Amino acid sequence: MVLTLSAANGDSILEAWPPAFSVPDSVPQRAREFLLQAAASLHAPAGAVMLTASAVDAMLKEKGYKDGTLNARIKTAAADHLITSEMAEWAHEIRLDANDQRHADESVPLPNQADANRSLDFAQALAQFMFVLPARVSVGRSQMLS
Repeated sequence: MVLTLSAANGDSILEAWPPAFSVPDSVPQRAREFLLQAAASLHAPAGAVMLTASAVDAMLKEKGYKDGTLNARIKTAAADHLITSEMAEWAHEIRLDANDQRHADESVPLPNQADANRSLDFAQALAQFMFVLPARVSVGRSQMLS
């Protein structure tokens, strides 16, 4: 990690690189917590992959998709056009990767950090699509109307 310190006050950190992982407040609390824990667990990729799948599940449940399995929720969200078919395919990949770890499938290699990062990238994009962008649109429109 590279830090930029204040010249006037040497103990004030102005900037960090890479930037600290954060999740916008517009992402519901449960999904946000799973995302934060997944990011904090990237050093343990199997755990990060499972936490990422939990974040995806929490996001779908927040949108009212609570019945059945995660598999069924993803399919229904795609059929209802909440998510695109491509997003559903990626969500299924995340779901299956997490299942491999939860069930300790011996025929599947353990995920590496790149696999965990890829899972987390998708979950962040899903959160942006489902919660962050709609919240920004709502704020922007309300500012236009006032």
